[in-house]
Amino acid sequence: MQKKYILYSVFAVMLLNRLSAQDAHFSQYNEMPSNINPALAGTLYDTRITAGYRTQWGSLGKAYQTYGISFEQAIKVKKIKGKNFVVSGNIYKDVAGDAKLAIFNPNLGLSYVMKVSKLLKFSAGIQGGFQYKTVDVSALRWDKQFNGYEYDANLPSYESTPRSAITAYDIGTGVNLSYAQSEKFISSKDGNKFNCGASIYHFGLPKNSYFVSSEKLQTRFCVYASGDVNIPGSRNAIMPTLIYMQQGRSSEVLMGALFKFILADQSIHTSIKKPSAFSIGLQYRFKDAIIPTMLWQYSKYAIGVSYDINVSALTPASKRYGGLEVILRYNTSPGYGKKLGRTDTKASY
Repeated sequence: MQKKYILYSVFAVMLLNRLSAQDAHFSQYNEMPSNINPALAGTLYDTRITAGYRTQWGSLGKAYQTYGISFEQAIKVKKIKGKNFVVSGNIYKDVAGDAKLAIFNPNLGLSYVMKVSKLLKFSAGIQGGFQYKTVDVSALRWDKQFNGYEYDANLPSYESTPRSAITAYDIGTGVNLSYAQSEKFISSKDGNKFNCGASIYHFGLPKNSYFVSSEKLQTRFCVYASGDVNIPGSRNAIMPTLIYMQQGRSSEVLMGALFKFILADQSIHTSIKKPSAFSIGLQYRFKDAIIPTMLWQYSKYAIGVSYDINVSALTPASKRYGGLEVILRYNTSPGYGKKLGRTDTKASY
């Protein structure tokens, strides 16, 4: 029992360090684009609202939970042909352990999308907000508070006591290049889409630590590429993804692909027939997790489910239990090609 509490105490300190230096993230990062690049807002959909939930590390104590919601809305400016602004916003929250280590991070963003050619769009975006971090200091237990038989709260911990709350402003910016071969529908010869870009988050943030120190929240750099590539001679597609993130001494590489089955396409004659698609595949987070992923899309709605199977050095403690993640999305009007920004462009897969 004593060893168990010591393990949890060490893990709590690790989480304190992580929360002061690292970001929340989702495995289905394509579905939470504002967490990757504010310039992605408005490049695929005129309107998109996404909600995400993730729970992980349940085998190490109380599960680490992440919540997120984001929206984006294109602003139609008829006088500026082929160009438009997009407003966006997101809220992320992390909660971990019995000490309720938490981050609350709301942001508002603005991006500018410009049509370079019939099939190509360039966008740049910026978002800003703040981070509010809290911890229940009274719930922390330390190894020196065990008297040899049990935990004794009256014993001194001989540890530096962290602050219970800190607040700091936040800012992020990025650029994105978007290619879409289809204007309205996906078919056997007309359905290829690609996105690639780079972003920076937390640039020049002030001191941001639970302890009285000079530690800052490290700047996060992100580069990525994703695609939706039609399989010749079929209505199906491959959706490859690759992302690299660097934050301080920590880095993350996530790669994989989904196989997409086009179940039905949008009808040009009636609104009764709705587009739908089912995708399934694997992702791999380098030296950390194998991630089976499924995505079902119907009309303007989508649900994605993934599960991280832990394969890192944490495996003896995690027992390969990773993180369950669920994403819900509502979208309208992708507006590709000549129909950029048109409200009569319906969702299609």
